[in-house]
Amino acid sequence: MREILTSIRRTPYQSFAAFLVLFFTLFLAILFFISLSFLYGLLGYVETRPQVTAYFETKTQENDIFKIRNELINSGKVLSIKYVSKNEAFKVYKELNKDNPLLLEMVSADILPASLEIYAKKPTFMSEIAEFLKKQNGVDEVNFQKDIVERLLTLTTILRRTTIVFFLFLILMATVVLFTTTLFKIALKKDEIELLRLLGASNFYIRKPFLLEGIFFGLLASFFSFLIILGGIFYLRPFLISYLRGIKDLTLQVLSLQFTVWPMSLNFLLLALGFTSFFGVTIALIASYLATEKYLA
Repeated sequence: MREILTSIRRTPYQSFAAFLVLFFTLFLAILFFISLSFLYGLLGYVETRPQVTAYFETKTQENDIFKIRNELINSGKVLSIKYVSKNEAFKVYKELNKDNPLLLEMVSADILPASLEIYAKKPTFMSEIAEFLKKQNGVDEVNFQKDIVERLLTLTTILRRTTIVFFLFLILMATVVLFTTTLFKIALKKDEIELLRLLGASNFYIRKPFLLEGIFFGLLASFFSFLIILGGIFYLRPFLISYLRGIKDLTLQVLSLQFTVWPMSLNFLLLALGFTSFFGVTIALIASYLATEKYLA
């Protein structure tokens, strides 16, 4: 640690430039990471809701409804179907209006429609299922969330592609700046390095201080960028609570692990910090290694 601080004191401007480049790179990286996580969590939430809901006329017989249900199951486009009878719909209605006795007195199970809540295997199947239902006798109304899912899919795809291109640009820019900065530091220590080589020091021994400094800057920049993003999230928390009202939680699936994106969980915050730290340290190590390799080769 003493060697790192000494090196920073010897080249303060170059060190500050390297830190700023890493800081802005990691700040944008964690910002895009959390934004994508929210979008994927929101998309996953929407896809777990009944994607297509068919309401039947009150006179429609259960047998007719079950025939339609079986046809949908046999189509291979449906993940699952839930049948909601009139009595079950009335129970839901009573629960939603339990604080309003007047509304409960005005409604009975007979006037509420039975329905099918259908989960499609793919969002692309939703419109096909909806069109099929609209043509069936006894179907009074068909509701589905096609527009919401398609907009989220489009937005997520655009943001993901933009993030990839932007990250590649940031990585290239950060690597070039850190590479140049490290070369300048090596030039300032040229005599010291030549002496070490004459004394028989290995390339790894000479390269080690520069690699450690890169790791230090990577961790420091990731920590500060994470703190600023975390502060921004807490500042926007009232707005997010209002905007996401009615949504219990949003989750993100990473390999076999599941993280709660909203409300913010400690595991997800640690994941974001770990991602940022790994990203920053990797860039710093690559740039430092390439610069020292150029000089020591």
